[in-house]
Amino acid sequence: MRSTGTSLKPGKRAMRKAAGFTLIELIVTLTILALLATVALPMTQIAAVRSDEQDLRRAVFQIRAGIDAYKKAYDDGKLQKAVDATGYPPSLSVLVDGVRDVTDQTGRRMFFLRRIPRDPFCDCPSRSNEQTWGLRSYASPPDAPQEGRDVYDVYSLSKRTAVDGTHYADW
Repeated sequence: MRSTGTSLKPGKRAMRKAAGFTLIELIVTLTILALLATVALPMTQIAAVRSDEQDLRRAVFQIRAGIDAYKKAYDDGKLQKAVDATGYPPSLSVLVDGVRDVTDQTGRRMFFLRRIPRDPFCDCPSRSNEQTWGLRSYASPPDAPQEGRDVYDVYSLSKRTAVDGTHYADW
């Protein structure tokens, strides 16, 4: 067999080339990685905000469902009625602590929530879950919610704006 002119032993040039990457290859690779990171970072931030928004929607829905269930039980005559009462719970904690079912002879308590969810946009670790929500009483107008003798609705206390441009307090 005849040799084509190349030797089997690698020369200095072949060893140097096989030892690693060139400076230009490293710079191009780092530039591509930096470009991908600048595109991916805002997307991950938006994904995190959307996840918190979904948690807020879920929490508001759960609390409102508990308030509605309390009102329905009141209207159905299962709760102690008062002359001046609206039929809405006096506080959010009542939904968790439960109230006595007056139609049940054994004195069973009715519970409307397992726990009060926390507002995901409240940066207030010292507050309890109940204190992270704004409360609107039945007597207050919808455009200027205020606390009162009962809890008719809840809203977020966050002043931030959602991804869709609405305010979290308006949800």
